[in-house]
Amino acid sequence: MVMLLFVTYQLWWTNILAHQQANGAAGDLQKKWDTKGADRDPGVFSPGQGFAIIYIPKLDVKAPIAEGIDKHKVLDRGMVGHYAKGKLKTAMPWDKKGNFALAGHRNTHGEPFRYINRLKAGDKIVVETQSRFYTYDMTSILPQTSPSNTGVIGPVPPGSGFTKPGRYLTLTTCTPEFTSTYRMIVWGKMVDERPRSEGKPDALVE
Repeated sequence: MVMLLFVTYQLWWTNILAHQQANGAAGDLQKKWDTKGADRDPGVFSPGQGFAIIYIPKLDVKAPIAEGIDKHKVLDRGMVGHYAKGKLKTAMPWDKKGNFALAGHRNTHGEPFRYINRLKAGDKIVVETQSRFYTYDMTSILPQTSPSNTGVIGPVPPGSGFTKPGRYLTLTTCTPEFTSTYRMIVWGKMVDERPRSEGKPDALVE
């Protein structure tokens, strides 16, 4: 009975709680953005603080992005985490060049990246910040790699197909499902940038 309750908690209740927390955080962000206007430098954001929202229309994903990849402060709350510390520090979307690298749960706690393996080249991924929308085309996927392979979030990740610096996006999650043995990687490149004042990009209104 105890095991059954634990499994139910992990597979069902953690998702309920994480979705509530994530939806609340996303809503709070958008309310703040509607009253203020410009993005801030990366260093201004505190660990665990939400600063953007990611949309993956094909997968019906909408989740807040927070600074850092702390399991308890960020990922277990249904948020997507930005690699932002030390040797794992990566770019922000508004940087002229760099790789905006994110981590998210594949199972439990909201599981925002559960189905990223279903993405195909050309599928859109949108990041909304306080002042702008950034649209990326999914370009390639690495189905499995070691957790120690930090090169996948580098400025020009080996195996991504990118050959020179640009404005890139990397999504990372655990694989196989319900394990943390390996990592699955999805890469994308920025194809559009527009002010929020001009309305949503096509990917969010189609």
